Amino acid sequence: MRHLLSTEGIDPADATAILDTAANLKQSLEGREVRKLPTLRGRTVITMFYENSTRTRVSFEIAGKWMSADVVNVSSSGSSVSKGESLRDTALTLAAAGADCVIVRHPASGAAHRLADWLKHTGTSVVNAGDGMHEHPTQALLDAATLRERLGDLRDRRIAIVGDVLHSRVARSNVHLLTALGAHVTLVAPPTLLPSGVERWPVTVSHDLDADLPSQDAVMLLRVQAERMHGGFFPSAREYSIAYGLNERRLALLPDHAVVLHPGPMLRGMEIASSVADSPRAAITDQVRNGVHVRMAVLYHLLAHEEETA
Repeated sequence: MRHLLSTEGIDPADATAILDTAANLKQSLEGREVRKLPTLRGRTVITMFYENSTRTRVSFEIAGKWMSADVVNVSSSGSSVSKGESLRDTALTLAAAGADCVIVRHPASGAAHRLADWLKHTGTSVVNAGDGMHEHPTQALLDAATLRERLGDLRDRRIAIVGDVLHSRVARSNVHLLTALGAHVTLVAPPTLLPSGVERWPVTVSHDLDADLPSQDAVMLLRVQAERMHGGFFPSAREYSIAYGLNERRLALLPDHAVVLHPGPMLRGMEIASSVADSPRAAITDQVRNGVHVRMAVLYHLLAHEEETA
């Protein structure tokens, strides 16, 4: 495994191996006073974020440091990008400086793939931490890890993804990964927030949240991405909440074992009621916690797995 750019076309065996490694890492670190492993000692991991991030950036940094890698953060405002340097030149500069892995978030769809192509002769690995409205593979992996903890095997589980599918890279990566792992995915959204060509995706499409909830093993709320919206996609925040927000009444429609997810940041009161977000049925803080272990597992498979196997 050289890069992690997408979950589209991912081999279920590779995905399961990452999830199993994450579970083992989590178990091995539980109860430790010093959460530190020597696995990536001497490796250099660089995070390069062209968009704002809290969860993804922090969890990648913690993941690298818990595995004893040297982690360097590069922001676009504090780098030569602000002087007009191209993404290609920045990437080649970081590789030449000794980066073993570059973790990139970029507003342009496909940016991580271009980066991997530019660095193909350098030996530097690339991880896509979110590219435009395209994909966010490590978010999908941490969501799957959280679902496996709560539900066990995901084969034949029914999972509803609700909300702004149109602008969501999280939704796309989850559709690819969850269906690869054997789950049945239903997208629930107003027609204006569904992408064109969605009928060709391996999913069920619905506009009626109340009708779908009783049959679901999990429901994943998506953030309404107002910063990507140009025009009216729904009448008002209140009407969106009435039709697609997860409140206590709707929570009661779910089976007792069902779990609630949200990639964050949450718009409380619109996408999800505070009482639901803070309830035992919600696994939102578990997602953040699992994000560290999943990203540790990704770095391990990219930078250490082949050496240890040899």
